[in-house]
Amino acid sequence: MDIGAVVTNSCVVSTTAINLVNVDLISTAARDATGGMAVTCTNGAGWSAAADAGNGTGATPGARQMVSGADVLDYALYSDAARTILWGDGTAGTQAIADTGTGSVQNKVIYASVLPGQVTAHAGTYADQINVTVTY
Repeated sequence: MDIGAVVTNSCVVSTTAINLVNVDLISTAARDATGGMAVTCTNGAGWSAAADAGNGTGATPGARQMVSGADVLDYALYSDAARTILWGDGTAGTQAIADTGTGSVQNKVIYASVLPGQVTAHAGTYADQINVTVTY
């Protein structure tokens, strides 16, 4: 009796929201927050996670925009705590997050910052949504 199996590469991704609450654009207080991404891929499968520009009109992966009605609040997403590596799709100076699957959950922290110099933004609730694409 012969028995066989073919194991194929697969990945599952989930995300946690980033909530930049109580942003004070007048003071020099930090305008940072974190969220996360959990990726589970077949052991040994190389994978990369790219993020698009989001829904803001004129936004790019390197300069995203949250909106509140007609108002815009610029922000950036980073893959490192020092906030030097812009997370995106490889365009506009961004990089996808890459790793090799272990068969277990691999948690990746996503760092967000509201960009400085936006003192004319109105008070309100701003939002955006990005699409994450995992390639393996």
